[in-house]
Amino acid sequence: MLPGEELVDQGIRDLWARRETREALLVSIGSPRLRMLGIDVPTPFAHPEHRLYAMLAADDADAAHGRYNALIRRLVSYERAAAVAAS
Repeated sequence: MLPGEELVDQGIRDLWARRETREALLVSIGSPRLRMLGIDVPTPFAHPEHRLYAMLAADDADAAHGRYNALIRRLVSYERAAAVAAS
């Protein structure tokens, strides 16, 4: 299993179901690169960066920035590992 794969897999499932979850928004953010890697990504949500941050801030405004950055780092780790696995 690649790092962050559980987030990406869940996000893709949520996008297919049109559920606006943190995972679906994260996959929406990464959708251009994920598609370049050959991953079938459904239509992403519009403005996912702002929507994800707002969702995280609604849960805990003080921790939103750190949680947002941690999720983005996991997405980037997945994308890099998937690129290596594909080559």
